[in-house]
Amino acid sequence: MQATQARGSDAHSADAKLFQPTRIGCIDIANRVVMAPLTRCRADEPAGDVPGSDINVEYYRQRSGAGLIISEGTQISPVGKGYMATPGIYSEAQVEGWRRITDTVHAAGSKMLAQIWHVGRITHPALTGGAQPIAPSAIAPRDVVAYTHQGKVDIPTPQAMSVQQIADVVAQFRQAAANALRAGFDGVEIHGANGYLIDQFLRDGANRRDDAYGGSVAARCRLALEIVDAVAAEIGAARVGIRLSPLTPFNDLADSDPQRTFDHLVEQLDARGIAFVHFIEGSTGGARDLPGFDYAKARKSFRGAYIANNGYDRAMAIEAVESGRADAVAFGRAFLANPDLVQRLRVGAPLNAPDAQTFYTPGAAGYTDYPTLDAQPAVA
Repeated sequence: MQATQARGSDAHSADAKLFQPTRIGCIDIANRVVMAPLTRCRADEPAGDVPGSDINVEYYRQRSGAGLIISEGTQISPVGKGYMATPGIYSEAQVEGWRRITDTVHAAGSKMLAQIWHVGRITHPALTGGAQPIAPSAIAPRDVVAYTHQGKVDIPTPQAMSVQQIADVVAQFRQAAANALRAGFDGVEIHGANGYLIDQFLRDGANRRDDAYGGSVAARCRLALEIVDAVAAEIGAARVGIRLSPLTPFNDLADSDPQRTFDHLVEQLDARGIAFVHFIEGSTGGARDLPGFDYAKARKSFRGAYIANNGYDRAMAIEAVESGRADAVAFGRAFLANPDLVQRLRVGAPLNAPDAQTFYTPGAAGYTDYPTLDAQPAVA
């Protein structure tokens, strides 16, 4: 795993605001470096998608230098699962497994949120116990496949959700939030990004409904806001955030007017007083400079914390927080390959390069075996 030099490593001091404490909602964090949610496909699938194995615990322990860790996406129901061996948060065994992880993270000095997740149409009956995928409308994503134990398979056309099914999903998100607090999490991040269920309702490329959940911007935002309201009623708004990606085309999703859609959503989220919004700026894992949405406007429209994400390096992150453009910055792949990322960013050390071949494979390789500065000092 080759080390690469962090850009801008000598441009700023180690006492930058990025490395100072802050509060997000009611959660005090030691620094403003956030570990973004990272799907790793290492839950115990035969046991019922249960997290908390020794290597799961060690993986999160190693990364507890982050001021805040957001867990990998954890499905709220069996039907919400879209990938092999992803953890859930709807069974007692899952809650107990997560408790092993949160206890370890807290003992190491960090705070942790559960990212609660329903994939909607981005799945296959082979992953959901035979259940048909559900979505706002019966529109299959183009050029998206599911990875199953039988290999890659085409995703079927989903079932358009009934109003009762929508109410059931809202209740499942609420229960997942309650379970998260029982599992020792400090709060939750609602996954409203990357083309999964909430995002499918938000954007008119996937939502063609003509009832109270489709058509107008307000109607398409209704599910997201009902989930936020239900989760906040359960655990308190100060422990709730949401992840959004207005422009990403990931999972074949688009909106005809993202500025209008997400302006309305952000205004409504601000009125609810939730802890944070976590924006993927640009295309998930790709270009940041896509036109169509003004993140600075969103920052000004929302009085809670703004967590910035997507392609940030040390210099960019320091500048974003120093300027007030963001309250914290989330790192994904950099955290995957650098368990001691905060230390490396603070001193401007080179970063390990991630090994894409082991992102989703079982075992410790590419998961808990990346070297730290102490174990293998990086060379500039």
